[in-house]
Amino acid sequence: MDKYAPLLEANDEVVTHSYVSDVKMPSGRTIALITLDNGKDHTRPNTLGPQTLLQFAEKLDELKERAKNREIHGVAVTGKPYYLAAGADLSHVQDIRERKIGRLIAELGHYSLGKLDELGVPSFVFINGLALGGGLEIALNANYRTINETAPAVALPEVFIGLIPGWGGAYLLPNLIGIRNSLKVILENPLKQNRMLKPQEVLELGIADKMFGSARFLEESLAWADEVIGGKKVKRKNEPGAVEKATMWGPAVSIARSTVEEKLGKVPLSPYMALDLIAAAKSGSKEAAFKREDDAIEELIASDQFRASIYAFNLVQKHAKKPSGAPDKTLARKVSKVGVLGAGLMASQFALLFLRRLEVPVVITDVSQERIDKGIEYITTELDKLVEKGRLSQDNRNRYVGNLSGSLDYAAFADCDWVIEAVFEELKIKQEVFAKIEEVVSDECILATNTSSLSVDAMAKSLKHPERLVGFHFFNPVAVMPLVEVVRAKKSSDETVATAMEVAKNLKKTAVITSDSAGFVVNRLLGYLLGEAMRAVDEGASFEEVASAIAPLGLPMNPFDLLELVGLKVGAHVLDSMHAFNSERFYASENLHKLADYGKLLERDAKGKIKGYDKKAVEIVSGGTKARTAGEIFESVQVGLAKEVKLMLEEKVVQTPQDIDLCMIMGAAWPFHLGGITPYLDRSGASEKAFKGTFHDPMIIGVRD
Repeated sequence: MDKYAPLLEANDEVVTHSYVSDVKMPSGRTIALITLDNGKDHTRPNTLGPQTLLQFAEKLDELKERAKNREIHGVAVTGKPYYLAAGADLSHVQDIRERKIGRLIAELGHYSLGKLDELGVPSFVFINGLALGGGLEIALNANYRTINETAPAVALPEVFIGLIPGWGGAYLLPNLIGIRNSLKVILENPLKQNRMLKPQEVLELGIADKMFGSARFLEESLAWADEVIGGKKVKRKNEPGAVEKATMWGPAVSIARSTVEEKLGKVPLSPYMALDLIAAAKSGSKEAAFKREDDAIEELIASDQFRASIYAFNLVQKHAKKPSGAPDKTLARKVSKVGVLGAGLMASQFALLFLRRLEVPVVITDVSQERIDKGIEYITTELDKLVEKGRLSQDNRNRYVGNLSGSLDYAAFADCDWVIEAVFEELKIKQEVFAKIEEVVSDECILATNTSSLSVDAMAKSLKHPERLVGFHFFNPVAVMPLVEVVRAKKSSDETVATAMEVAKNLKKTAVITSDSAGFVVNRLLGYLLGEAMRAVDEGASFEEVASAIAPLGLPMNPFDLLELVGLKVGAHVLDSMHAFNSERFYASENLHKLADYGKLLERDAKGKIKGYDKKAVEIVSGGTKARTAGEIFESVQVGLAKEVKLMLEEKVVQTPQDIDLCMIMGAAWPFHLGGITPYLDRSGASEKAFKGTFHDPMIIGVRD
């Protein structure tokens, strides 16, 4: 169709073809089976680009004619092995420079997939494998669905990347599985680190009508489809009725809206657009609903936030897998036993992670047997919790416990290949611990420090083999936060760094290599932000005024919530460390030390929900007489961050702006919709004010009509 010709200008699309075959059923009926297949192996999933969608529409038109002539009695769609489809082909979206192109993408999806409901015979989709975004919307546009019990993932992840389910999903899903279930799939799961659905969940929610085993999935799906064509009734317990739409719909959307605002603030576009579409889905025609999706997709694809989200997504999916400055991975040494110096909470979290991910023996130590026992008890309890939740088998739990030991005698560390310390954040203590362990371990053993603020080079000075020491900075909580900053000290060998990168990979963490500079990446920038927040309070602004002033950054929590989360004493220590690094750029607050001594900043209700700021805490920081306006505070913070990032790149703390963005996204939960810190600073004009330039050329921005 000429209308969609502008979408075909890029000729490098990997086309997912629609192959049609007739399946004669024992009943005498014929089902036309469309198999989606891009002709590539299992490493390249089916995707839905313009040529793919137009070919799919053409095949459906042909089948509609055949149905009209009674040559076929039903149409089914499935995919190549392991995949139905991984969604829309977004390989060129960052190149879109006209709003109409974004709209055409939405309209073509509706035009093509919508034909599944216009065939004149029942339509089915057999979800044989992965089905994400547009892949799942193929299924939603059909009349019936089955799912393979081994399908690896099913989801509508669009909100995660700054979009909405725009090929029918925002209307069809709520009307299939009800308001609460659809909010979970469309909104809640994407905002929980892009959580996916398992086949059993797909069945229980009512997205699929039947689930079959993988061995005979296609055969059983076809047989069931034949029964449905023959008149078998399909019951859907979660399909919403008039009562749900009249009484539950509005309140559920309102609660979801409040939850999103509480967690993300008001800056992100896509969650609120998704909520608007879901709210409207309870009434009106499908045609009107699809037009609303077209309008939303046009708006979002043209937006800065979507372009930033795609940039962030590519960082996490591609850049993270090719770390800047990483040595040849073949240099990495094998790790067959791990030692953890310390048995406190952080150390115990390390030990638990090493047990589960590396599946090797782990030994812990501390200053007393009591502390060691407490650490082992914590680890064992956490494993038991996983068993109770069904996330760990009893056999694996027993194996992990069998691999765990504790000892006051460093001799137990003699055969370790990797030893990491998590002792008190004081240089002298860390040096002493490393000196003692070096006397015991082999020359090949890698030593790692989890320091967040101390110099790795300074720790290495007292070692006989300083080349074996590397920084390995986790973020709390260890099991949840995906980033590890791998700190390459001046004498760290390639073998040492390569081993650290391989360990991080096996722990399923994202690793970024940094130089040994104060605060590395995340704590340096957060230290600056927290320092400036406290500076504004000390000058006379209230906690609320400062939080409100900085809110346009779109961070998941304000600086003071973050301070209480990491601990006021820890926060004060970080700010002091950064102030010692550079007293002109990093602010150290005496009031923060007073707050740390008091031990409380926020006031909470009985359920732990934040009510406001503690009265005594407010009293402690009162007295400032030089309060700036919100605009002045915000501009100062933005420009200061831009200057600091520029200095970090000049100092070679990391190699690229992308490395800094990846660190802030994975280590500080910097929002996807901002694209990391550097694109945001460019768009806000802070980069230009700070150093008369930008971090990215061209800037990562949306359509400018």
